[in-house]
Amino acid sequence: MDVLAETIEQVFSDAGEIPLGFLFASVKNIGNSPVMVNGIPLAAGDAKSYPFVGKPHNAKSFDPMDSTLHIMYII
Repeated sequence: MDVLAETIEQVFSDAGEIPLGFLFASVKNIGNSPVMVNGIPLAAGDAKSYPFVGKPHNAKSFDPMDSTLHIMYII
């Protein structure tokens, strides 16, 4: 049986985006200052997720600014 989904897990210190078509994503601010995720601030130590909703998500932008993000997503 072929694997249909791929899990990608990375640490980011530069701005980017979770790509169009992801099925699930988890974002954690592992740095010491606030970051922006999808245009919303995320405090140091906080996390958020985009759960599986039965269809792919739109791309979500992120900017670690002076912090670091740990991101895991499934495409």
